[in-house]
Amino acid sequence: MSPDTPARGRFITLEGPEGSGKSTAARHLVGWLRGRGLSAVLTHEPGGTPLGEEVRRIVLHMRGMSDDLEPRADALLYAAGRAQHVERVIRPALERGEWVVCARYADSSLAYQGAGYGNDMTELRRLQEFATGGLWPDLTLLIDVPVEVGLERTRRRSEWNRFEDTEGAAFFEAVRAAYLRLAADEPERFEVVDGSVSVEEADAAIAGIVAARYLR
Repeated sequence: MSPDTPARGRFITLEGPEGSGKSTAARHLVGWLRGRGLSAVLTHEPGGTPLGEEVRRIVLHMRGMSDDLEPRADALLYAAGRAQHVERVIRPALERGEWVVCARYADSSLAYQGAGYGNDMTELRRLQEFATGGLWPDLTLLIDVPVEVGLERTRRRSEWNRFEDTEGAAFFEAVRAAYLRLAADEPERFEVVDGSVSVEEADAAIAGIVAARYLR
C-alpha cells in the first residue's frame, strides 16, 4: 500500500429480528464514530441504492406481491439488491478508508429466507457469496430481543410490512433461533447485544464493543 492509499475502513453490520432496534442503533453508532473523527457511512438493506429501494418496496411493502413471493424468488430479489449495494456503496466506501455501518446484510437472508422460509441453507450461503463478491462484515452486532418484545414494538409502525402482517410468532422464533446459531458458529465475527434494555444502554454496549475491538 502506498502512503497515499487510505487504509481500508471497517465494515460493521447490525442484525436482529423484527423490533430489535437495528436501525436506531446503526444511526447512533455512526454518530458515535463521527464524533471520534472517523468517516462513517450509514446504510441499510434491503435498500441502499435505487435498485435496492425498489427491491425493498417489492419484498416488504406491496400488498398482493410482497406477501405472495415464492421463497426462491424472494431470496433472489434480496440477493440482487445486495449485489448492487456492495458494488455501488459498500465496497467503494471501504476502499476510500471509510467505515460502513449497515442495518441488515447477508445474515438476514440466512435467518429469514433460510430458517424462516425454508430455502436450502447451503444453496443460500452460495447465493450470498455470489451476491456479496465474498465481502463479509468485520463485525456483526446481533441485537437480540424476545419475539414478543420485538413484535410489540413493531405494532406501533404505520407502514404495512409483509413480515409483521403475514407471519406469526413461530416464524419469528425460527428467525431468532437462526440468528443465535449464526452467532454461536462465528464468535470471532458476532457480538450479541441485549436489545430489550433501553436505547441508551444498548448504545453504550455497542460503543464498548467497537472501542474494544478497533479504537484502543
